Amino acid sequence: MSIMEYNGGCVLAMMGKDCVGIATDLRFGVQGMTVAYNYEKVFDVGPQLYIGLPGLATDTETVLQRLKLRVNLYELKEGRKLQPAVLTSMVANMLYERRFGPYFVEPVIAGWDSKKNKPYLSTMDLIGCITETDEFALAGTCSEQMYGMSEALWQPDLNADELFESISQAMMNAFDRDAVSGMGAIVHIIEKDKVTTRKIKTRMD
Repeated sequence: MSIMEYNGGCVLAMMGKDCVGIATDLRFGVQGMTVAYNYEKVFDVGPQLYIGLPGLATDTETVLQRLKLRVNLYELKEGRKLQPAVLTSMVANMLYERRFGPYFVEPVIAGWDSKKNKPYLSTMDLIGCITETDEFALAGTCSEQMYGMSEALWQPDLNADELFESISQAMMNAFDRDAVSGMGAIVHIIEKDKVTTRKIKTRMD
């Protein structure tokens, strides 16, 4: 088993028209054994700004704590809130610093860029190689299934409700075919003036 699959879990983000969504499953496990049903892997790091950190759970917690420190220092020094592109660069730098002994997380960043007045979506690998996209980004144990479902369900210019439906269906159908992710999901739909968060009940076996 790959170290990236040790705790299981997945994150999926999709771009819509004037909105972006990011979702995570809620399972936490150890080598295939389910331990908890309420372990989120998507965290808010600012107003209308979220980061998903699927991978090894201990590294998820470490990266999140170190990232919160850097975000707080940035906001104190600059006197303004973080933009998504700045967060992406910050996370990439933090991961690249540890490139010879990397953190086993694959970040997915989604948020509203108030400077450019549009949604933002990016992802990166273990050592911080950035990919910005205007379609969808994903990481986790059922990534092959999520790619297929996202290819089938994503369309340009989805509104907020359509985006919620697409991201929910893609994620649920993907982790139904994966033994180490699932157990419910939580979806955040980010728009210019609000964030809508919904929990999804799914199969618990």
